[in-house]
Amino acid sequence: MPAPAALTRADAEALDRANPLASLRSRFVGLGASAYLMGNSLGPLPAATEARLARFVRDEWGRERVDGWSRWLDLPTRVGDRLGALLGAGAGQVVVGDSTSVQLYKLLVAALDARPDAGAVALADGEFPTDRYVVAGVAAARGLAVRTVATDGPDGPVTPAAVEATCADGAVAVVVASLVRFRTGARADLAAVTAAAHRHGALALWDVSHAAGSVPVALDAAEVDLAVGCTYKYLNAGPGAPAFAYRAQRHAALHQPIHGWFGQADQFAMGDDYAPHDDARQLVVGTPPVAGLLAVDEGLALHEEAGADRTNAVGRSLMALVTTAAQAALVPLGVAVATPLDAERRGQHLALRHPDAAGLVAGLAADGIVADHRAPDVIRLAAAPLHTRFVDLWDAVESLRRQLTS
Repeated sequence: MPAPAALTRADAEALDRANPLASLRSRFVGLGASAYLMGNSLGPLPAATEARLARFVRDEWGRERVDGWSRWLDLPTRVGDRLGALLGAGAGQVVVGDSTSVQLYKLLVAALDARPDAGAVALADGEFPTDRYVVAGVAAARGLAVRTVATDGPDGPVTPAAVEATCADGAVAVVVASLVRFRTGARADLAAVTAAAHRHGALALWDVSHAAGSVPVALDAAEVDLAVGCTYKYLNAGPGAPAFAYRAQRHAALHQPIHGWFGQADQFAMGDDYAPHDDARQLVVGTPPVAGLLAVDEGLALHEEAGADRTNAVGRSLMALVTTAAQAALVPLGVAVATPLDAERRGQHLALRHPDAAGLVAGLAADGIVADHRAPDVIRLAAAPLHTRFVDLWDAVESLRRQLTS
């Protein structure tokens, strides 16, 4: 990477020419020459997904009708195993379906049921709203305290030391935290934080929504207990796409509380009593969202084609460029870089802080650059390895520089 003062658009163009994933950008609908830097919020549409859903509507639902269930019934676990491989999870531990909020509720209740003696649940400070709301609601219904786990600075990651301090008395049943923070992109140490929770008898329940498909996630290797996440960000499965739930196989005795027909082991016996599957199928509740699952499947196909090593390498290079450019061009103009500078401690979006963040994002839009604002003062620029160009990020920094100096 060139020195900050020497970084030019020509440098970004050279990196684009050398990018081993550059050709994948043309596989997304509607990007063209635009700079779309919101893959951390809603990934663009893969052309293959558009075609796959058209075939589903026309040929499967349209012509086969009810006979299509012969291939749709196991989609939550079939797609789940494919997604699990991307997340470092062995087969039979991940299912796809429901929303992130519902998946979080199911796993949180299952974790708390395993510790009826516990008096508290712990939640990382400043968590995403749905995580806070679900935890608060479940805790209130059970008469549990909600303990706040301090983070490493404003919107920083949760740390092992903070988890140790919060759980030291052994009263915490489960720690809930995001692997990558939604405002700043700060990334926690998955294995170390999980181990800290375990040392005091707590389970670790991770929200990996901003990590899945963007940074390496090794759920099994880190001995994670439970995890949830969405599929419409870096996994490109579209608005309202179904979310996923991971339950480590060693926790097969943890049963989620919504006893739906699709979680029943002998589903078509139509029995009176509920006897759930002993693997990830127990996490399935109702009728699978077939169209959404097919969209997840196509998004995963792109990630498999890209390869985890290449995706990680390109993602690091994209983040290095935009961070370097922002430090050189924007920090002297009163912008603060809120995302950690260490590549091991960040995800795939750069967060910048400025009092007029909303106005600056509007200025980016006027320049044809799609980014977003998070109240009160954060600008987020996503570097999604499968479709973001180096020049997109350079142009965004240059647009901000021009606005601040005009």
